[in-house]
Amino acid sequence: MEKNSKLDPPISLLDLPESTLDFILQYLSPKDLCTMSMVCVSLKGKCQSDNLWENHIKEKWGRVIGDVVYKEWEWHIGIAKDEVLLKNQHNNITGSMGSFTGVWPNLYLGSYLEDCKVLNGQQSNNFMLSLYFSLESGRFWFPAQVYKGLVIHNALVNYDSQSNTFEARYQSGGWRCLGRNIGWDMVRAPSVDTPPYLVHLSHCSDNLKPEDHIEIQWRSNTQCPYDWWYAVIGHLDSCNHNSCQCHYNDTLIVEFRQYPEVSNMRRIKLCRKTNKEEGDPIGGYYGGIIKLENEHQIQTWKNLFPLQHQRFS
Repeated sequence: MEKNSKLDPPISLLDLPESTLDFILQYLSPKDLCTMSMVCVSLKGKCQSDNLWENHIKEKWGRVIGDVVYKEWEWHIGIAKDEVLLKNQHNNITGSMGSFTGVWPNLYLGSYLEDCKVLNGQQSNNFMLSLYFSLESGRFWFPAQVYKGLVIHNALVNYDSQSNTFEARYQSGGWRCLGRNIGWDMVRAPSVDTPPYLVHLSHCSDNLKPEDHIEIQWRSNTQCPYDWWYAVIGHLDSCNHNSCQCHYNDTLIVEFRQYPEVSNMRRIKLCRKTNKEEGDPIGGYYGGIIKLENEHQIQTWKNLFPLQHQRFS
C-alpha cells in the first residue's frame, strides 16, 4: 500500500466535538482559562462563559458568599450596563461604587466596589468572570458574617490574595475595622436574608426543645445592628427531666453556656410565641432565632470556646 507523502494536518481544539471541548475546559484553572481565551475569538467566548466561572466561584468562594452577593453584583453590573457610573449618586470621587458614599460612613449594609472601572467595556457582559476577579483582587467588599469572640457580626469583607485571608468592617458608630488576617474558617455566608437592623422572623420557635442548638439575634441598644450569638435551649426551673414537657410551654429558656453559671448572662427567658424584639437597656435586646441543624456550624462554635467543651454536650 502506498503511503501518503503529506502528513495529516494537526487537529485543532476547535475540531473537537463541542461537548468534548466543554468537558476539557471545565478542568482548566482560572489562570489557564484566561490564557486559553487569548487564542482566538471562538475560544474567548467559551472560556469566559458564566457556567465555567460559576463553578470556580462555588469551588473557592461558595462557603463565604451567599445569594445576597450575587444580588449585589447584579446591582453593580446593572449600573455599569446603563452607563451611569460617573453620574450615579452613589459614586464618589475615588471612582468607587456601592450602596453608600464616602470612605466608611454609617449607612446601610450593602456592598462596596472600590474601583468601578473594572466593569467598563466587555467586563460588564461577563457576570461570573468579573465577579470572580473582583473578589480575587479584593476590590469587592461583599456582605458576609464573621466570627469574632463570642458572637457573629454582619460585616463587609474583602479578600487579600497575598495572605489568603480577609479584612472585615462592621457598623458600630461608623464603619469600623473588625479585623485583618481573618481566616477562611472565621467567615461564612449570611445564614438568613434578614437585614442586620431587622428582627429575623423565626420559623422554628414552636418546635424548639431542650438541648437544641440555636443562634439568636442580640444588640446592646435599639440603634445598633444585631449580632448573632450561640446558645442552647434549656429546661424550665419546674421541669421534671424524666418526663420533660418544656417544649409545650410558651416560655423559652435560652442558655448561653459560654458564660459561667453564676453570670446573669447565662440564662434568659423569652416568649416562644412572639416574633418581636424582647429585652431592656440593661441586658440588651433579643431578636429572632435560627435552629442549627448543621453539625459543622455547631462544631465551629464549640471550637471558639475550647475550655467550655464539657458544657456543650
